[in-house]
Amino acid sequence: MPTVLITGCSSGFGLETARHFLAKGWNVIATMRQPKPDILPASDRLTILPLDVTNHESIAKALAQAGDIDVLVNNAGFGAAVPIELTEPETARQLFETNTLGTLAMLQAVLPQFRARRSGTIINVTSTVTLKPLPLVSVYRASKAAVNALTESLAVEMQPFGVRVHIVLPGRSPETSFGNNAMPHLRGLDNPDYKSMIEGMIANFREEGGPVTHASDVAEAVWQAATDPAAPFRIAAGEDAVQWMAEAG
Repeated sequence: MPTVLITGCSSGFGLETARHFLAKGWNVIATMRQPKPDILPASDRLTILPLDVTNHESIAKALAQAGDIDVLVNNAGFGAAVPIELTEPETARQLFETNTLGTLAMLQAVLPQFRARRSGTIINVTSTVTLKPLPLVSVYRASKAAVNALTESLAVEMQPFGVRVHIVLPGRSPETSFGNNAMPHLRGLDNPDYKSMIEGMIANFREEGGPVTHASDVAEAVWQAATDPAAPFRIAAGEDAVQWMAEAG
């Protein structure tokens, strides 16, 4: 069976994607910064490995243990909701190091085997926040938009070598820990000019009504990209994501 390596499997989209591929009979290499042995169903087709996408030694060690893979899913990342004016330089640096440079490092580590083999699939998970300007997620949005641009060029570079490249764009997902993980970086609630804007954003993100993205939507989109040679380059994952992509044209 084919083998998929997925980054950021400790929760949310990555965890559900790993479950989905396991259920479909694939060999799954689920990576996370701090491995949780019992987080996925026990299987002789499952390997859980430690991986920090911001650390080149960690990447090299994980890939050496993984061996040959058929699909790379770059899912690891985190968000931050804060006005541009109040964004800490360290927060901005971490966003780009993880979301953008971490994706680049994984690509550079895996592409040689794909290119030599003249086969393989790259799937980069970004976000529909890249489709239109939104307040408070500017640097996160920029880090994911950079991955979109990177992936667009990568698809052109890899086409002669038979390597498929896709972007999966999820929407808002209240059921995941994404929002809670972004909270430590929040700034501005003590600022009277930004307070109401931030409170509105928090309430909107936690609102479970209306069209949203479920982790299963992302898993299905990644599965489509991995298994369907005719899959579109960009795949919206989630009802809200589909709407946003349609509006963006």
